[in-house]
Amino acid sequence: MSRAGAVIRVAPLAACALLLAGCASLQLPRFEAVLAAHDSATQALGEWCAAQGIARPATIRALADRGAAFAATPAIRQSLGVGADEPLAYRHVRLTCGNTVLSNARNWYVPARLTAEMNRTLETTDTPFGKVVTPLGFRRERLAQRRGRMAECPAATVLSHRALLRVPTGQAISLVVECYTDNNLMKRRG
Repeated sequence: MSRAGAVIRVAPLAACALLLAGCASLQLPRFEAVLAAHDSATQALGEWCAAQGIARPATIRALADRGAAFAATPAIRQSLGVGADEPLAYRHVRLTCGNTVLSNARNWYVPARLTAEMNRTLETTDTPFGKVVTPLGFRRERLAQRRGRMAECPAATVLSHRALLRVPTGQAISLVVECYTDNNLMKRRG
């Protein structure tokens, strides 16, 4: 095969890859807008999952890594407004819609600021944190957002968020690091 023939055969593959990358890059701003419109990542992911046809029903589950432990740094404790001796809980989950992982999330939270039932649900079920604590009327305070990965995120992360969740009094209940996967950018057909 001539060199020119090889170039002609490779060109369609390169064009196809560029086209797919373009579709993903168009999806990212839309995905960011849905996340920005909600205080709850769970609610945003449910809306996104439904709109994109990722799974039916568009139910978000938190697959917890119950053996995970990640000590809270002094900076995390300061952000949450807790002393060195106050108990914190840690929850590492993969948020899924159907069988599709949409987010890998790390969550440090203050059990004393939740109800006993909320703590029990977080410790024993796959219910997402945002859904469990919705009755508290929390608001999200975005601390950082990055296209790509933050240090706490896996390599394949397309979007990273760090946020505090605060109740109406202003008291922080949780610090989250959310690592959104490229599964969010795959356009599906209804």
